[in-house]
Amino acid sequence: MTDPISERIPEDQTVQEQYLKRLFVRSQMSEFVKEPLIMSKADGMTYWDVNGKEYLDGLSGIYTTSVGHNNPRVISAMKDQLDKLHFSPVMHGTNPVAVQLANRLIELSPGDMAAVKLLSGGSEATEAAFKMARQYHKLTGNATKYKIISRYHSWHGSTMASMSAAGLTSRREGSEPLATGHLHVFPPTCYRCPFGKEYPTCEITCATLIEDTIQLEGPGTVAAIIVEPIGHTGGIIDPPEEYLPMLRAMCDKYNVLLIFDEIITGTGRTGQMFAAETFDVLPDLICLGKGLSGGYSPLSALICRQHVADAFWGDPAENPGFVEGHTFEGNPVSSAVGLAVLEEIVENDLCANARKMGERFRAGFEEMKKHGIVGEIRGKGLLLGMELVADVNTKEPFDPPIGVEIGKQCLQNGLLLRFDPHWLAIGPALNVNEEQADRILALLDQSIEQVLAARSA
Repeated sequence: MTDPISERIPEDQTVQEQYLKRLFVRSQMSEFVKEPLIMSKADGMTYWDVNGKEYLDGLSGIYTTSVGHNNPRVISAMKDQLDKLHFSPVMHGTNPVAVQLANRLIELSPGDMAAVKLLSGGSEATEAAFKMARQYHKLTGNATKYKIISRYHSWHGSTMASMSAAGLTSRREGSEPLATGHLHVFPPTCYRCPFGKEYPTCEITCATLIEDTIQLEGPGTVAAIIVEPIGHTGGIIDPPEEYLPMLRAMCDKYNVLLIFDEIITGTGRTGQMFAAETFDVLPDLICLGKGLSGGYSPLSALICRQHVADAFWGDPAENPGFVEGHTFEGNPVSSAVGLAVLEEIVENDLCANARKMGERFRAGFEEMKKHGIVGEIRGKGLLLGMELVADVNTKEPFDPPIGVEIGKQCLQNGLLLRFDPHWLAIGPALNVNEEQADRILALLDQSIEQVLAARSA
């Protein structure tokens, strides 16, 4: 009998175009095949590609490997669970470890969070949040409330409704027309205020205009507002301190649910288990993903407050409960992984480490102002970014942009980080240590120097 495993493409040949062109990745394949990045193994905070080149992981993969690669606790939990139960019949019920994970999340959550929907990825979590908001209003006698307000420059996922809420033209336009009922407002980008104002004399126009939007659309039609507590794709957008409390107040005023997309900011990333705690604002729904599983298994979660959970509890003849289902929801292996990741964070106080190391990274970013291109440093904990400008006094951006050049130079130097045309960001594992942090900073500093030297040559 032929062993199909023995007939696999040799690992070192997976970089060849003839094989790569059969797999869609997240960029244009004709460009990707020129310099393909294909990782073969990882340990701690280090990747190795199929050619044996080493990369320091300054991005947790994509803000996901929250407790590092090859974590013994998580791998042991996975193996133990595989010996017991790898899949349970979701059409008929659930499993013990899913119940355990849901309860642990509630224990760790702020305020009166009361119930959890376990899912497989961030897009499923935000999509479920929109459904929960609309169903909640129908069950509580407000069936006309269906509109979702989100922000430009945001990203909430790749499924249709989550993409409809996103505010990135480049990622949306290929799939348009998108879902109906989604409205967009400007984000709180104080460094480049879209209204031409200055903080704090601006009176937080970015927030007050959201209330204007609710009023003009009709409060009886608006179901929810979704925001990332720290906007990611716009360049690590820190809101002014008044912004999120103002959103909370207007949601209470107009019976609108406030959704925090904490796919990135959750599970310790900002220095607390939830960014809701970092900003001391309690949303009605919290979406978790990425770091919740540490990247070991697909896992996300939607958490809701008591008054929302109560609306889905009742006589099935009149109340069907939360109508939302996925094949891999509450998967026992993924749930075991989630529990192990949470215990790793709690027992080792990795939230405190995120705050401590975040200060070290911020200080390192400050030192990089010597290059004359760092316009602003933004973020909290281990979600930090810098905007790159040609003139720090006028905030004039680079033309052509420099961010991608620096990011690619970092890759050549063996460092993974997030790079866009005009900004860079880091987000290493929550257990990053001082030596690793200093190596990340040194490689970034070196890469900036090299790109600036090449541009001036």
